[in-house]
Amino acid sequence: MTGPTPYPTFLSPLTIPTAHGAGSVTLRNRSVMGSMHTGLEDAPWNLPKLAAYFAERARGGVGLIVTGGYAPNKRGWLKPLASEMTNRLQAARHVQVTDAVHEHGAKIVLQVLHAGRYGYHPLSVSASSRKSPITPFKPATLSTKAVDRTASDFARAARLAQKAGYDGVEVMGSEGYLINQFLAARTNDRTDRWGGSAEKRMQFPLEVVRRTRELVGDDFLLDYRISLLDLVEDGQTWEETEELALRLVEAGVDVLNTGIGWHEARVPTIITQVPRAAWRDSTARLRAALRAAGVDVPVCASNRINTPEMAEEILAAGEADLVSMARPFLADAELVAKAAEGRGDEINTCIACNQACLDHAFSNQKSSCLVNPRACRETTLVLAPTRRRRTVAVVGAGPAGLAAATSAAERGFAVTLFERNTHLGGQFRLAMQIPGKEEFAETLRYYTRRLEVLGVEVRLGTEARPGDLTAFDEVVVATGVEPRLPDIAGIDHPKAVSYADVLARRVTCGRRVAVIGAGGIGVDVAHFLTHDPTETPHDVEAWKSHWGVGDPALDRGGLTDRKPRAVPREVYLLQRKTTPIGVGLGKTSGWAHRAVLKQSGVVQVSGVTYDRVDDDGLWVTVDGEQRLYAVDHVVVCAGQESVRGLYDALAAAPASPAATAAAAGRHLVGGADVAAELDAKRAIEQATRAVAALPG
Repeated sequence: MTGPTPYPTFLSPLTIPTAHGAGSVTLRNRSVMGSMHTGLEDAPWNLPKLAAYFAERARGGVGLIVTGGYAPNKRGWLKPLASEMTNRLQAARHVQVTDAVHEHGAKIVLQVLHAGRYGYHPLSVSASSRKSPITPFKPATLSTKAVDRTASDFARAARLAQKAGYDGVEVMGSEGYLINQFLAARTNDRTDRWGGSAEKRMQFPLEVVRRTRELVGDDFLLDYRISLLDLVEDGQTWEETEELALRLVEAGVDVLNTGIGWHEARVPTIITQVPRAAWRDSTARLRAALRAAGVDVPVCASNRINTPEMAEEILAAGEADLVSMARPFLADAELVAKAAEGRGDEINTCIACNQACLDHAFSNQKSSCLVNPRACRETTLVLAPTRRRRTVAVVGAGPAGLAAATSAAERGFAVTLFERNTHLGGQFRLAMQIPGKEEFAETLRYYTRRLEVLGVEVRLGTEARPGDLTAFDEVVVATGVEPRLPDIAGIDHPKAVSYADVLARRVTCGRRVAVIGAGGIGVDVAHFLTHDPTETPHDVEAWKSHWGVGDPALDRGGLTDRKPRAVPREVYLLQRKTTPIGVGLGKTSGWAHRAVLKQSGVVQVSGVTYDRVDDDGLWVTVDGEQRLYAVDHVVVCAGQESVRGLYDALAAAPASPAATAAAAGRHLVGGADVAAELDAKRAIEQATRAVAALPG
């Protein structure tokens, strides 16, 4: 910081006493890059990539980085041969990671995580042999001695992290992993010293902390991630959570990071439909309880905090001492630096879509980011500066075109962006109309500002023709998609309308609506049609009431009865496929979207043959029986077709020497290349890779 800033608290340093004041660690600001498992942790040959990934965030100004989870022993693996910290060779290899972070002034801690019954392998163990609903393996029950050894394994992992140059460790006691499994009656039916009463269930995490502090000494940061709301039946009470927090600090914890919900919880906690900072009240409650007890350890807020403005608000209100933003640092490695330099409007905001981060992680793929495909690919997806000022035309200003234009300008090309509409955004402008997807507007805000900063010439309301493009060295065609019109009798009837017209509010649907096509767009349209218009976006209390999130002081685990949604329309969601509706949605968010359909009373019908649309409504055949849905409108969500007329025209140009040379510089990206639903993740990555490969 060199002058006044709108984020004075967020950007202020924090000195954290360690071991009850025997030592200390100073952070340059209050930002924490929370733990995310990227897949780069699991193999030693990926450690240089992991080092580059963290180094870019450290260079971007983050105060403290928390790594992905490392198991303290093999039975704690997340999956076979997953990341672990169990021997000196592994610790020695990590020196390159810690050195890379320290070179840029940030601190870094290693998260020690035992998966327990969440381990996706047959060696998994837990407090009791109760199978998780999200893994296929039933865990073995740890013996009394094995629990004792596991506590020592946590401490050994911390000592190895210290040898590797880490500034501390985070003990993962949240999200339903092993320590959380010991704490909750839901998963701990033991009768020995490690189970039974709430006090006995706390002994395992307390012993982990005591042994860790004893082994690492005074000048090592000991952070514990505590579950504030389990959001599962037979979870912890708030009284137990407060008592645990106080006893953890007494045992040697220096920082309490906060976690919300088990992975198996049926309440979403971080996806885009969760309002921003939805859980700040729980963090504030814990911090207030600690202060009332005379305990002054820093408390870190987390979950769905994605802007420095929100972080500053929480910190300035005294609700937390640190703010953890995990996925926002995937979206923009320079988040803190931009905030400090007065460039907050240039931050590429995380939209909480999960599509390239958590969906990848839970599908055994390397993580990245939909809005920043360079995340976790810092060494392989490089936008190298050009050696000479060449010209690039980008046609189409949807996600693919915007990514292509900004990436090309970052490389140093002279870029002209053509868009036939009078606004930027393409299909993203439709996506941000969906309740719970308002965050998509942030991506358009970012790209709009980025075009200005980079000096891209933007020609709105201009339809590019082949002759307009002959003077450019490279042409990137990103003309997107258009709704596909299915071959159904009466599809031209006034009742039949396109999803694009509905979401753009050119058509207002009546009281009863049928939606043809139940892919991602159809589900989104059903949400749009059934959303209560009197509920404002980001209404935290209304959102919690619909999901049954209660007062943790009154409701064990933070769960209570759900309040029914007020639904303005009767909606029928139909598809030709015989599979259940929504099975192709995102792995970590699809279940929540399906739950909203159910909560909103959407009638879901699979195995449909569409017969016709007429004055009576929509006629279909299901299981050999004809049905009439007497609806006011039929919204068509039957897929898309690529708009590639311009590209085909360029390809058909006369084969003159100039045209042959120009052909080498034609690139087709995004929906214009492949019309597969509205796949912004693929479109943005493809466009970025195409530009990265341009000769410079």
